[in-house]
Amino acid sequence: MPTIDCDPADARARLEDADVRIDAGNTAHERWRAERDGAVAVAYDDKVVVQGSDPTRLTNLLSAGGGRAHVYFDGASRGNPGPGAVGWCLVTADGVVAEGSERIGRVTNNQAEYAALIRALEAADEYGFDEVDVRGDSELIVKQVRGEWNANDPTLREKRVRARELLARFDRWSLAHVPREINARADDLANEALDDAN
Repeated sequence: MPTIDCDPADARARLEDADVRIDAGNTAHERWRAERDGAVAVAYDDKVVVQGSDPTRLTNLLSAGGGRAHVYFDGASRGNPGPGAVGWCLVTADGVVAEGSERIGRVTNNQAEYAALIRALEAADEYGFDEVDVRGDSELIVKQVRGEWNANDPTLREKRVRARELLARFDRWSLAHVPREINARADDLANEALDDAN
């Protein structure tokens, strides 16, 4: 149960800026309460206590800095084009913070990879991280987003623009290509989403 020593008024303002609804406290000792994604933040005179199954999002929003995450992404398409899915994973010094996967319809491999990158960056942004080190096993996506290679396909160009917009939300970011074995969890999540469709 994270406890954040802070001015509850400043903490409240940060949550309101992130569109988190603030409610009145349940007791005379509670100044206010806020709930988001399975966690509840309760403000007292000089601190905010966060409890619940997923406190990281609220904790990062309440802290002066949202910290750094390693972001892993992978997309999968069976048939190229064919049924596609994405997998992503957010990791901090405390371990895996969040992960997800979903089917995304009929796509090419490259479209699936971009969709995975975008979903992973959206998740890192939702969790309030300030810095991200993004890793994926698609050299094409990594080099296109970093501006080293052109994106000739109009669909991929649009996705590259969206990825760059999301990266600009972070104070610092890096994007690197890694071997598939380093990206194994994101790869597993994408393939599990496809397997679940059968």
